[in-house]
Amino acid sequence: MPSNTDSGQHRDEAEAKANEERMREIDRMREEILSSPPEIVIANHCFGLFELAAIYLSENPPRLVPATLAIDALAGLAESVKGRLGEHEQTITDGLAQLRLAFVQVSALADNQVEKN
Repeated sequence: MPSNTDSGQHRDEAEAKANEERMREIDRMREEILSSPPEIVIANHCFGLFELAAIYLSENPPRLVPATLAIDALAGLAESVKGRLGEHEQTITDGLAQLRLAFVQVSALADNQVEKN
């Protein structure tokens, strides 16, 4: 029968191995990020904020306050790097305009629903 010490040592070894694996994965992700142009990494963050806002707007009922935060974050990021995002800039600018329009439309629909009830 294994002693508690043996069991604890085995657990410590397993934890050390898992930590090493996590560190290798972090190093791999870091290298992947470093090998990508920064405008692509930043554009990907913009696309993530776009998706976040769209998800909030598509809820029933729409979650307007969190959508506003995501839209404002996207606008702030896009505005602060204007002229430096290369080929992705127009897509991000167009997406932001679409989100703003969708927000206005969804807000009006939500207001109409409240008035009917």
